[in-house]
Amino acid sequence: MPAMSGARLKDSAPIFAALGDETRLRLVARLSEGGPQSIAQLTTGTFVTRQAITKHLVVLADAGLVRGSRSGRESRWELEPQRIVEVGSYLDLISQQWDRRLAAIKRHIEAQPEAKAGRKK
Repeated sequence: MPAMSGARLKDSAPIFAALGDETRLRLVARLSEGGPQSIAQLTTGTFVTRQAITKHLVVLADAGLVRGSRSGRESRWELEPQRIVEVGSYLDLISQQWDRRLAAIKRHIEAQPEAKAGRKK
C-alpha cells in the first residue's frame, strides 16, 4: 500500500481530531450499534445535556462522520459509513507501515553477529 499523501493526511486530520474526544467517540459507538437515533436517544443514560450532544454531533458532521436529518420536530443522526471505512483504511495503512518498520528492525538485529552468537548458546 502506498504511503499516505500530504493531501490524504490533511483530509484525515479532522476525522481524528473529532474522534479524539471521549464523548464524540461514544456517540460514534452508539450510532454504530443502534442505527439512526434522535438526540433524546443519544442523551439517554448519559450525564451530558442535549445541547452538548448537539454540539458534539455538529463537530462529527463537520468531519463527515455523521449526518443529521429532520423528521418533524425531531433530528435523527446516523453514521456516514463511507467515512468510517476511510478511517479504518487510514489506520490499516499506519499499522502496515509499523509492521514493515518493526520487521526491518528485527531483520537488522538478527543480522548482527552478537545476535547470532546469542542464539547458538
